[in-house]
Amino acid sequence: MKGLQKRIYQTHHELATCCFQDTQQLLLTKSYGNIYTLWLGTTPLVVLNGYEAVREGLVTSSEELSARALTPLFLDLMGEKGVFLTSGHTWKQQKRFVMMVLRHLGMGTKELEDQIQEEAQHLLKVFSSKQGRAFEPRTQIVRAVGNVICSFLFGHRFLYEDESFNKLIKAGSLVVYTPFTFWGRMYDALPGVMNHLKGLYQEVLEYNDFIHNLVKEEIQSHTERWKEGDEPHDFVDFYLGQMAKTKNDPTSTFNEDNLVQTAVDLLLGGMDTMATTLCWAFCYLLNCPDVQEKSYKEINALLGPSHTITYEDRIKLPYTNAVLHEILRFSNTTGVGPLRTCSKDITVLGFPIPKGTLVLPNNHSVLYDPNFWETPWKFNPGHFLDSEDNFVSNRAFLPFSTGRRTCVGEPLAQIELFLFFTNLVRTFKFQLPKGTKEVSFEYILGGTRHPLPFEFHAIPR
Repeated sequence: MKGLQKRIYQTHHELATCCFQDTQQLLLTKSYGNIYTLWLGTTPLVVLNGYEAVREGLVTSSEELSARALTPLFLDLMGEKGVFLTSGHTWKQQKRFVMMVLRHLGMGTKELEDQIQEEAQHLLKVFSSKQGRAFEPRTQIVRAVGNVICSFLFGHRFLYEDESFNKLIKAGSLVVYTPFTFWGRMYDALPGVMNHLKGLYQEVLEYNDFIHNLVKEEIQSHTERWKEGDEPHDFVDFYLGQMAKTKNDPTSTFNEDNLVQTAVDLLLGGMDTMATTLCWAFCYLLNCPDVQEKSYKEINALLGPSHTITYEDRIKLPYTNAVLHEILRFSNTTGVGPLRTCSKDITVLGFPIPKGTLVLPNNHSVLYDPNFWETPWKFNPGHFLDSEDNFVSNRAFLPFSTGRRTCVGEPLAQIELFLFFTNLVRTFKFQLPKGTKEVSFEYILGGTRHPLPFEFHAIPR
């Protein structure tokens, strides 16, 4: 491929774990430039690095790079249905519909914020029940975040003690994590063999079936009480109405299979990424107590201890808003991002990329691009503040990607992060256990980049 350098690697997973570690990424871009070819065995993969290259690829060639690259394990888990793995007509219809429902149920409405506030209060009670003792927070955070997406999808939350809900959380973590591990790579290399082996693969497939069956049960209960013309109250209601409206449309992709998988996609994506982001938020607050204290003082001074926090309040909290943006940037929970398939010949910054080529827009390189971030390898809320401490945006802030494949849940995620974070920081002071100097910024790579397990004390303010 003219103008592109070559290097051999085995898998997308290896790229994520090896090639795009801080120093390795810098060495690759220094040696080969911001666009180069890596090799997955005998398959070429074009990598786009840095804001300019990634934006050129995902915005200028948005249509041509909107198709997902599919792997055997993902296909067996999800099929070519829903909104995450589909491409073309099906994906366009499903994504537009999800965005429409988000606008109706969430964006600019009080209903969604009330649901998040309710869940935040449940989480505050759980933290309070620890009475200042050290504990590991991830499980509680996943339960709270999981209930927000369940309320959006199904119109109700689960008790934290609910057996099915806790199995759903365990199943979701395993299904999201496994495809990016060594065992996921083995499955993709030998799907016909691995599909019949007992052990991890069967466990993953069984947990995947559990998630799908739980969603089907929720849909069935909606179907039994739903009547055409009823006012919709949640995502499933809206989807059933859309199925009825388009039942005679031969171009419609609104059917039960796509409903099930779209709900599963939103459930898994909504739980894992937001819970992981909140866990990283605690890591930074624990290691940077000055940031934690400054956020608390701003929230308490401008909103007070009893004010019901709303998403609109972010405008009054420039420092806290900057902290949240820096959490999203520095944590980069989705890592390098998913592979794309080029559907037509394109050119990116002068480099030709032929039809059918695998392309990896390296989102990690955008969020750490030294041309746009003063201290890219350091947690620094100042990246989003001007000289007078007013909040400022940065065009290289793309934690949800950009172009046609921008994360469909971005608006919901922004509201969740703000409301959970501000309620928690206003209510508790978070401290490391005695003898622990800091939280490690090392991570576990699965579907997202998880921080290593850690504990803290939640001391009531």
